[in-house]
Amino acid sequence: MKSAVTLSLAAEARGGPFVFWDDLDSTFALVRELGFDAVELFLPGPDGDYSALASRIAAHGLEVAALGTGAGWVLHRLSLTHPDNGRRTAARDFIRRTIDLAAGWNAPAIIGSMQGRSDSAFGRPAALELLGDALQALAAHAAGRGQILFYEPLNRYETDLFNRQADAGAWLNTLGAKNVRLLSDLFHMNIEEPDIASALVKAGALVGHVHFADSNRRAMGFGHTDAVAVMAALSKISYSGYLSAEILPLPDGASAARQTIAVLRRLSTGTTALASGGPA
Repeated sequence: MKSAVTLSLAAEARGGPFVFWDDLDSTFALVRELGFDAVELFLPGPDGDYSALASRIAAHGLEVAALGTGAGWVLHRLSLTHPDNGRRTAARDFIRRTIDLAAGWNAPAIIGSMQGRSDSAFGRPAALELLGDALQALAAHAAGRGQILFYEPLNRYETDLFNRQADAGAWLNTLGAKNVRLLSDLFHMNIEEPDIASALVKAGALVGHVHFADSNRRAMGFGHTDAVAVMAALSKISYSGYLSAEILPLPDGASAARQTIAVLRRLSTGTTALASGGPA
């Protein structure tokens, strides 16, 4: 398994669960110094000039673990299940262009908040049909760029489409899109899954990416998630992807990153005593 930490360049999302926001050169130097393998990016959109960002990432020997599409919702209120057809079309196009940008980094794109939710215009069955059509089309586009696509079940307060891994996985299997994988976010899973480790084992090979967050969306070790059981489950399914810290930058980004990498190192050496309520 590989390690990643989140970086947001979308000012409108400030306050969200991203570890780093500013001063890219010192951020990348610290991320590399701490021993992370990659960064996961949350950008304002797919159309900017990111050549300087790409150069900085490469200069520090880092990879890009994944690219979020959530700015499409945060900045433009676009979703794949929006009742307005024009908004749905714009959402697909936003994600399609993000897939193209991510492919330049040899990274998958994530569909999380842009999945939307049902509303009075479309009930849940109709919303799921819209989401399924969109995922099939976007998965085909990603496949054409040699990439997989991540779909993230969110907690009940953020969507009423899919909240649990097993339900989302069963539905994905009906779509026939072979390159769509689950993004298993431990924060959302803490809300929705009776047993996080068991849910991961049952999802098996469908698990493509993991957001490594504690129950309170802080760095692992600051809440009550059983990280040892999570790692055992991931090992059982031979998971080899990223453990990416999509967490609140508390008490600050550097401290959150240090806590995360310290916990990952302890888990990798079989140490079961994790820091709780304070720095590792």
